[in-house]
Order: sequence, then C-alpha cells, then structure tokens
Amino acid sequence: MQRGRADRIRIFRASVTKWQLKVLLTILGMSIIGVVLYVTKTIVDELAANERRTVELYARLLARYYERASDDELLYYIDQTNASIHFPVILTGRDGVPLYPFQQFMINVELDTTLSIEKQKAWLLTYIDDMRRDYPPFEIKGPDGRVIQLIFYANSAVVRELRYVPFVEITLVAAFILVGYVSFSTIRRNEESHIWVGMAKEAAHQLGTPLSSLLAWLELLRINKNSPDEVESTAEQMQQDVERLNVIANRFAKIGAMPSKHKVRVADVLERACRYFETRLPILGKRILLVRDFDDTLEANLNQELFEWVIENLIRNAVDALDRQDGVIEVRLTARPRGGIIVTVKDNGKGMTRKVASRIFQTGFTTKTRGWGLGLPLSKRIIEDYHGGRLTIVQTQPGVGTTFAVEVPAS
Repeated sequence: MQRGRADRIRIFRASVTKWQLKVLLTILGMSIIGVVLYVTKTIVDELAANERRTVELYARLLARYYERASDDELLYYIDQTNASIHFPVILTGRDGVPLYPFQQFMINVELDTTLSIEKQKAWLLTYIDDMRRDYPPFEIKGPDGRVIQLIFYANSAVVRELRYVPFVEITLVAAFILVGYVSFSTIRRNEESHIWVGMAKEAAHQLGTPLSSLLAWLELLRINKNSPDEVESTAEQMQQDVERLNVIANRFAKIGAMPSKHKVRVADVLERACRYFETRLPILGKRILLVRDFDDTLEANLNQELFEWVIENLIRNAVDALDRQDGVIEVRLTARPRGGIIVTVKDNGKGMTRKVASRIFQTGFTTKTRGWGLGLPLSKRIIEDYHGGRLTIVQTQPGVGTTFAVEVPAS
C-alpha cells in the first residue's frame, strides 16, 4: 500500500481517500464480526438442538419402558442413551420435586452429598428452577396418559462456553486492531518525520550547488567588473544557475499535488539530464562514460520536470555505485511492447545483494554513508502515482552492476 496524493491512499491499483478507506475497513471489520457471530450461533444452536433431541428420545424410551417393564432390549437402549448424555439431566415427580435417592434420578449433576438431605433437596430445587427458565421440561406419561415424571435438562459446558466465544474473539480482534493502529500510527509518524528531514536535506542539497555557483559568479563579477566580455559571460552562467533554482523550486512544489502532464519528446528530457551530469562528472575525479541510446521518435505524456528529476536520481545512484575509475553508465530509451516507453539506466558498479534490492525503495533505507534514503522512494512515487507507470530493478548482481527500468504506459 502506498500513499498517493495528500488526501488519497493507493492500494494496489486502486486509489481511495482516507475516509473511504476507513469506511471500507469498518465495513470489513463489522462483516468479520457478523460472520463470527453467525457461524458460532449456528454451531451452538445445532449442538443445543442435538442435546434436546437426545433428551426427547430419552423421555420416550422411559415412557415406553414404563409400559413394558420387562422389555430387556428397551432397557439396553435406555442404558445406551444414558451413556451418550454429557449434559445435566434431572428426573422429578410430576410436581417438579426431585426424587429420592437423588443420585439415581440425575445425570452429570455435581451434588454435594456431604450436605443434609433437606439442603441437597433445596439446592436441587434451585437448580431445577434455573433449568426451567432455559428450557421447558419433557413429560413422561404413563399408559393412561397421565404425567408421571418430568425431565429437566441444561446445556452442556461446551455449549455454554461456546456462547461466549464470539465475545472473546471480538475482544481479541479489537485489541489486535488497537495495537496495530497504534503501532502503524507510530511508524507512520516516524516515517513522516524521516521524510520531512530527508526532504529538508534534499532541498538543501539541490539548492546548495547553484547557490554556491552564484556566490562564485558574484565574486568573479567584482573581479572583472571593468571587463564587459567577462561580465557578459559570467551573467550567462548566472542565468543558468537561476534557471536551475527555478526548476528545483518547481519540482518541490509539485510533490503532494497531481502535476499536469504534456506530450513531450522523451529523448530531449533524457538528454538534458545526461548533460547536467556530464558537466559535473569531472569534479568527482572519476572517468565515467555516459552512453546514450535513444529512439528520438518516441513521445509520452509526462510532467517534464518530475520525470527529469527521476532520471537524475537514477543516474546519481549509478554514479555513486561506481567504485572503479573506468565506469560506464548506459541510458537507453526504447518503445514499450504494449505501448508507451521504457527507460533503462544501467551501470557496471558494485551492484546489490538480493536483500538490499528488496529494501531499496523503502523510505529511509540507504546504503550510502551520507544518504537519507529518499531519492528512490520519491522517484518510485513520481513514476507510479503521477505517471501510472513502474520503476523496478531489472537486474543487479554484486560486482557486476545494476539496471533500473522506468516504464510509462501509453496515455
């Protein structure tokens, strides 16, 4: 998930506002809770229905036994049903009073036999009242149709505990969501703080070079103030640095808003970025060959200033990756098979391990001693969020080099 414009968030290929995302997450959370409640209730209801059917069968078998007391086969079925009952059951007289001896007329009921008979009976009467509130008793009728006994029952411990499972699950999910929200909010604040620091440093770095040049040109003007030719030449150089300052200001102004795009000849944009670096490569003390291979006929809908910034970032990373004196950087422009353009920036520098490559687009991650990990994440955002394209690592290998690819689809 990536943050897009200031008020929008990009999830895969969809772009939604923060408010829409919150609504979607709320609906998703409520749906999950609803499904959990429904599934649990269905299971509990089915278990409770099975227990009721078991008690009903038990009551019918007892009624039949009272009609035919000498039926051994029927007695066998009663014993089997009795053994399958795993929940509390109490047989009482037709008036609902427990029969004595109590242990012979109840199943799965923990009765404190150390109490007196009267206290045991009082406890059972209270327990029977609780059972009656949950379920009506089953009637056992004699051959003449009169009620001779009642069967009271309560749900098993499993059913009773399962009724609380949804609330436990909802509490755990809510706690997890709360912890996740706090954690992600903290991470986001730290990331935003890092981005602000990085943007400030990037701005200072971008502005520093032309400002330093302007100070130097001012000093030359003072020295050559009586030489019109030198003054004119210096003024032209100052104009270039002022234009560079204007480009930098426009780039930073476009971050956070959706910039306008126009159809441009891509080769011209790439050529400007290459020339900008060619004039500065000798200062680095390295012999770096900047090779171009452009298809001059290709055009694309681009924000020229931001796209040029991306190419400069990729070339700058290639320059920093070169740890040899005879480094080569290749900038290639070709047509995209499905329409659009592909720009590749390839170097023969130190390359990256798979672990480093998997993190290279993370904000704040850098392999440079004095870097702040903002150039590549910013470039990826410019290409993917603003141009609907992709910025990927095509190939990288330690000691061999790295190739980045910028794909911009046809409009």
